Amino acid sequence: MTDRLGELTAAGVAVWLDDLSRIRLSSGELDRLRREKHLVGVTTNPTIFAKALGDAEEYDWQLHDLAMRGITVVEAVRNLTAYDVRWACDVMRPAYEASAGVDGRVSLEVDPRLAYETDKTVAEARALWWLVDRPNLFIKIPATEAGLPAITAALAEGISVNVTLIFGLDRYSAVMEAFLAGLEQAKANGHDLSKIGSVASFFVSRVDTEVDKRLEKIGSEQASKLRGRAAVANARLAYERYSQVFASDRWQALADAGAHPQRPLWASTSTKNPDYRDVIYVEELIAPGTVNTMPEPVINAYAEHGETSGDTVTAAYDEARKVFAGLASAGVDMTDVIDTLEREGVEKFEASWNQLLEGVRRSLAAADQGTDHPGDAARSNAQAAERAGGNA
Repeated sequence: MTDRLGELTAAGVAVWLDDLSRIRLSSGELDRLRREKHLVGVTTNPTIFAKALGDAEEYDWQLHDLAMRGITVVEAVRNLTAYDVRWACDVMRPAYEASAGVDGRVSLEVDPRLAYETDKTVAEARALWWLVDRPNLFIKIPATEAGLPAITAALAEGISVNVTLIFGLDRYSAVMEAFLAGLEQAKANGHDLSKIGSVASFFVSRVDTEVDKRLEKIGSEQASKLRGRAAVANARLAYERYSQVFASDRWQALADAGAHPQRPLWASTSTKNPDYRDVIYVEELIAPGTVNTMPEPVINAYAEHGETSGDTVTAAYDEARKVFAGLASAGVDMTDVIDTLEREGVEKFEASWNQLLEGVRRSLAAADQGTDHPGDAARSNAQAAERAGGNA
C-alpha cells in the first residue's frame, strides 16, 4: 500500500493534527497516529477544548478536585487544558527529540479575549509556559496588531510561539519581523536559540469561504471562474515572502547562532465547500519546510487518496499573482476580506472560549453540589460552542 503521508513528509511537509482530547490521549490514539501516520505535532484552539470537555467523563475527577479547591473558573480552564497539553507534549516527545526540537510540538492558546491587549497576552504566555513546563510546548498568540509586540516579547524570554490567525500577506510580513526581533532580543538576553521554536499559522480555507461568498454576490462570469482559487494563491504568495525573509543576511546571523526558522503552518485546511477536493489545501500547498495541521478526517483522506507531486508552491507564484489581479478586477477588496477574517477569527475563538468558561463554571458548581457527572454541563456547552462556528 502506498504510504501517502510518508511521501508528503518526504516532500518537506510536517504532518500535524488539529485536535486534542483526553480520550485521544488516554486511549493511546495520539501515540498511534505519531507511530503510524507520520504525525509530528499537535495544534489546539478554544473550540477544540470546548468540544473535548464535552465529550468525555475523563475530566470529571479533575473537575471535582478543582471544585473542592475553590479555584476560579478561568484558573480551572487553565488547569484542565494544560493537563492535556502537557500529556500530549510527553506523547510527542520522541518526534521532538528526533527532529532536534523542530517538530514534536503541541500548541496551547492564550485567552482569546486578550487578543487586543499586549501586556496581558505576554503575562498569560508566561503563565502557560510555566504551567505546562515542557520544552516542546508552543504558546499560541494571535497575529493582531497588539499581538505582534507580544510575540517579540515572548520569544525574547525564550518562550516558543505559534502565531495564529494570520490571513493576509502584509500581516504575515509583520509576524516574521516580530519573530526576527524576538530572536535577536533572546540572543542578547543569553538564551539558547536552538531551544526556541516558532511557526506562523496562515489560515487557508476561511479565505476561500469569504472570497467565494463575495464572488457569488458579484455574479459575473469572471467572478465565477475565480471561485476556490483565492486561498491557495494567498498561501503561495505567503511562502514567497517566507523564502525571501529566510534567505536574508539578517536571518543568517541568527541561524549561525543556532536558530531554527519560523516555518509557515497551513491552518484551517479542511475543505468547507463540498464541491472542492477534500485534500485540496494539502495537495496544492506542498513546499519544503512547511507544516500542515489537519483534522483527523483530512489526515485519513490524504492517507487514502492524496497525491504528492513534489513542490506545488514555488513554481506557481506568477499564477497566484494573476489570481489576485483577477480578484481585484472582479471587484473583490482583499484588504477588506483580510480585515473581516481577522475580526471574525478573534470573535469566533472568543465565543468558543466563553462557552468553555460557562461549561466549566456549571461543571464546577455541579461537582461542588455532589452531582455524579459534573462534566454534563461542559458537554451541553460544547455543543453550543460548535454551533458558534469557532472551528478552523
